[in-house]
Amino acid sequence: MSAPPVHHDVVRPEWIDYNGHLSEPYYVLVFGDATTALMEHTGMDAGYRDATGCSLYTVEAHVRYLREIGPDAPLEVTTRVLGRDAKRLRLWHELRSAGRLCATEELMCLHVGPGGATPFPDGVAADLDALVTGDPAPGHAGRAVQEVPRPPT
Repeated sequence: MSAPPVHHDVVRPEWIDYNGHLSEPYYVLVFGDATTALMEHTGMDAGYRDATGCSLYTVEAHVRYLREIGPDAPLEVTTRVLGRDAKRLRLWHELRSAGRLCATEELMCLHVGPGGATPFPDGVAADLDALVTGDPAPGHAGRAVQEVPRPPT
């Protein structure tokens, strides 16, 4: 199996918010398209989804917005498979524009079919496992949102 696909896109005019930058939901849209590219790369393509009724559902996500992205900017998302078990998949996306890291997204996905959560088929599991590297997880992977003290009551 080759390296995971790299997803490319370009910021569209309708994605720009009132501050003149890429609006928050479109980061997640682009990350979602990168997840779909990974699914297609590992055998969970449209044919698989139609034949089995199975797909990935995101059950948890953590997005970090690191840099503003302007109109018409080129976007590139790289994806890492951090790990998986029989039914769950942990992904790490990095969004870059003009070579600069602008956002990350960590996902916990669940392989789901018509009857609920279901194990990955052997071929898909093998393709996903082939994408797990020996590299340590990124430093921010697994991190929660930082707490802020509550005001006194």
